[in-house]
Amino acid sequence: MIYVLFLLTVTAVWGWTFVLVKDAVTQYPTLPFLQIRFALALVVMALVVHRLPTRRELRVGAVIGTVLAAGYLAQTAGLTITSPGNAGVITGMFVVLTPLLNRVFGAPIHWWTWAATLVSLAGLILLTGGPTGMSVGDLLVLACAVLFALHIVLLGRWSPGTSAAPLAMVQMGVCTVLFSAGGTWSLRWPNAGVWFAIVITGLFASAFGYFVQTWAQAHISANRTALILATEPAWALVAAVVLAGQRFGLVQAMGAALVLVAILGHEGASLKFESHGQPSPP
Repeated sequence: MIYVLFLLTVTAVWGWTFVLVKDAVTQYPTLPFLQIRFALALVVMALVVHRLPTRRELRVGAVIGTVLAAGYLAQTAGLTITSPGNAGVITGMFVVLTPLLNRVFGAPIHWWTWAATLVSLAGLILLTGGPTGMSVGDLLVLACAVLFALHIVLLGRWSPGTSAAPLAMVQMGVCTVLFSAGGTWSLRWPNAGVWFAIVITGLFASAFGYFVQTWAQAHISANRTALILATEPAWALVAAVVLAGQRFGLVQAMGAALVLVAILGHEGASLKFESHGQPSPP
C-alpha cells in the first residue's frame, strides 16, 4: 500500500509539471533548463545516498539514464510547441506502449493491449487533428512516450537487486552529463518563475519522483506501476484546464477521452489478469 500512495503522489506532481515546464521553456532555453533541473536532482540524491554506486548500479543506471534523458529531451522540446494538455495525454500513452516493448524480453501481448493500442491511436488522431494535422511538438511527445515505456520496461527488468537511491542518483547524473554536453550552459540567469519550475521539477519530479519509482518498481510489477502512473494524463489535463486555461473543442475532448479510456481499460484488464493468479511479467 505504501508503494501505491507514494507513486500516486509522484504522478500528481508529474501531471502538474506539464504546465510548469511549458511556462518555463517559453522563457528559458530547453537544454539549460534540463541541465539545471537534473543537476539539482543529482546534488539532492548525492546528499541522500552518502556512498558511491556499485558497478552494477553504474551499468544499469547508465543505460536507463540515457533512455530517460532522451525521453525528457523529446518531451521538453515538444512542450515548446504543443499545449500542456496535449503533452500530458500523449505522454500517458507510454502505459499502452510498455507491454508492446516488453515483448522484446519475451513477454506475451494480450488482446486487450492490441485493443487499447488501436483505441489510443484513434484518440491521438482526434486530439491532434489527424496525421497531417499533428504538430512537430505532438510527434516529439509521442517519441517521449515510447522512451518512457522503454524506461519502465528496463527498470522492471534490471532494478530488482539494486538499491533504489543509488540507481536513481546514477540516472540523474547521466541526465546531467548528457544535457551538459556541447557547452550548452546558458549565460542568462533564470528568472524567479523559471527557478520555481526548476526546483519543483528537480527536487520533487526528478530526484524524489524517480527514487520512488525505482524503489516501488523493485517490489511491484511493471503493469501495476503503469496503472498507478496512468493517472498522470488526467492530472495533466486538470492542470492544463485549471492553471493554464487550456480549452478543448469537442473533437479534441473526444480524442483525449479515448486515450484515457484506452489507458485505464488496458491497465484494469492487466490487473484483473494478475488477480486470477496469472501474473504478468515485470
